[in-house]
Amino acid sequence: MKRILASVALALGLSAAHAAPLEVGYLPIIPAAQLFIAYEQNTLPPEVRAAKLVQFQSGPALVQALLAGQLDVAYVGIGPALVASAKGADIKVVASNIVEQVSFVAMGNLAPYFASGDASTAFARFAKDNGRQPIIASYPRGAVPEAALQYWLRKRAKVDPGSFKLIYQGEAQIQQALLTGAIDGAAILEPTVTTVLTKAPKARVVARGSELFPHQPGAVLLVREKLIREQPEVVKALVKAHIAATKLLETNPVQAAPYVQKYVGGGRLDVALVEKAIRNSKGQFTANPNTIIPATLVLQKFQAETGTLEGPAADATKLFDTRFYDAVAAGR
Repeated sequence: MKRILASVALALGLSAAHAAPLEVGYLPIIPAAQLFIAYEQNTLPPEVRAAKLVQFQSGPALVQALLAGQLDVAYVGIGPALVASAKGADIKVVASNIVEQVSFVAMGNLAPYFASGDASTAFARFAKDNGRQPIIASYPRGAVPEAALQYWLRKRAKVDPGSFKLIYQGEAQIQQALLTGAIDGAAILEPTVTTVLTKAPKARVVARGSELFPHQPGAVLLVREKLIREQPEVVKALVKAHIAATKLLETNPVQAAPYVQKYVGGGRLDVALVEKAIRNSKGQFTANPNTIIPATLVLQKFQAETGTLEGPAADATKLFDTRFYDAVAAGR
């Protein structure tokens, strides 16, 4: 009898474990907007619609969750995805979210130095006139904004690395620091770019995505390989909803904005501002993962050069599983 009860208990335990809701990780930013739209429009597959949504303030923090065995689905930058994969996370990128999404914004005291001279000496000229180095903020190391900023500083603008002070913060902290004057510039994402430019009229976008890192891959939709093996139809339905949400972002910002507004900026941003941020990102929303593979290889090489990726180089193309996107796009 005890053996029978034990077997029943084990079966119930396995059933409960199998029925445990999925976990979806995300950052409350425009590059994750496809999740917000699909969730609010109820186009996600039921298994994902019933998932536990877990918010993070930076990609590297989400990576730690992935490496700890948490999260089944994630909307995160391709940089953190590369780091997680290199450290052994069993993940695949199944769709792209956005490209060239990072902007470098200089506040009113720093912006004139980019407007009136060579970008390579802007920080040095600021330091000479103000008696201190400019303070620049970025997401933590490994995040896409940090990689894009470093690529621009080293390979495009060719800035002296000793001419500024770089600090690492999450998106919310960067926005607050910019608006309180605690920092002089930052590599940031939407809706922070539009928020800062609206509230600080003297702030300027010094370099946009294509200028920072041409064809820069941005946020992506990734899933656990286990989910692909065990529930491929769920993954396909998720990608289908993702493609539809991407189309809405590109073609109808008015309709998309209220869905997105609930999740970005703690839900406190005006819908009109969120709509403007979406409009400012037009042409950058893309769901096709095939289009970002070449630039991902460039990013991987650069991250290895800067020490963000450790250990032997992995084949970044194996991080992608494009079958689901290809099937949905082909109407299969």
